[in-house]
Amino acid sequence: MPPWLRIAGPGVEITVHIQPGASCCELAGEHGEALKVRISARPVEGAANTALTEFMAQCLGVARREVRIVRGVKSRHKVLWAPVAPELARRRIEGDT
Repeated sequence: MPPWLRIAGPGVEITVHIQPGASCCELAGEHGEALKVRISARPVEGAANTALTEFMAQCLGVARREVRIVRGVKSRHKVLWAPVAPELARRRIEGDT
């Protein structure tokens, strides 16, 4: 299992490093032990956090309300939680569908 993915109860925790203000929303490989995510929204009034949860929900195939930021709300380094099986999350994020 990649270092950015961890089992957490009935789902997974995903450690991410975000780059707000990018030209588009995309997964950009690993950044240390975190998954790098480029987000087009600026970090103003929670816009980047909202865009991040929407984008990750889309990547994982779940509703946006099911993806939560559990640590790092005001940081570029965040931990998200989603109700997805670990192997399914890894395949969807890495593109192995």
